[in-house]
Amino acid sequence: MKIFLLGGTKDSINIIEFIKENYDAYILTTTTTEYGARLAREGGSDDTIARPLPKEEIIEIILNGNYDILIDATHPFASHITQTSISVANELKIPYIRFERPTTNLENIDTSHIRYVDSFLDAGKLISEKFNQGNVLHFAGANTMADVLENVDSERFYPRILKVESSIEKCNSLGINPEHIIAMKGAASTEENIELIEKYDASVMITKESGEIGGVIEKIEAANEKDIAVIMIQRPKIDELNKKDVVSNLDELDVKLKTYFKK
Repeated sequence: MKIFLLGGTKDSINIIEFIKENYDAYILTTTTTEYGARLAREGGSDDTIARPLPKEEIIEIILNGNYDILIDATHPFASHITQTSISVANELKIPYIRFERPTTNLENIDTSHIRYVDSFLDAGKLISEKFNQGNVLHFAGANTMADVLENVDSERFYPRILKVESSIEKCNSLGINPEHIIAMKGAASTEENIELIEKYDASVMITKESGEIGGVIEKIEAANEKDIAVIMIQRPKIDELNKKDVVSNLDELDVKLKTYFKK
């Protein structure tokens, strides 16, 4: 079995490890960063590509490599690449699986500090209108900063980003004070988030609804503890995505893989 895996998330590493342990499979993992590719290789991926790929190149790689299946384990907010991967699978008539982490279970969590918006532009507008005092912690990745900064002064803005060159360069291009950049790897604990709120005198936190694996609960718990607002961007809806192609855990992935291949 040859698998073309669109990765770059913690989910994708878990998928690589699971497949390599349970199937006779060759996996090519694509990510947008060298950091993500290194994690994929450490997880057992046979090969990696560490840059964004246009649709035409994805098609070429799949055809030339005779790949049997396309698994999309990109971030829930990377809607463009999911739309592209669905289109590729349809054109090539190969099996497609979308691994989408479940939404965060907030049943036993105090959600009174959360304000929901549909975009990062809307997040910036809400901050400028309702939270114009204190500093802003941006816990939503480097690629989403520009939209927020349309309406938020960079002097109030403190982004937590992956400690990789591309993210640092993004901050520099937006004129963000280097002393404001919080470079970390991996999701933070509740205690670490509380420390950041206190250190940077934050009055509001921005995050994506990226699921428990993305540390959403720890962010909300820290905000509740320090009595600050959480502006949460809701997941984009992808009309092209067929529910029958979606799995949300490794057991469901296993069932789906067995419908296409024998162990």
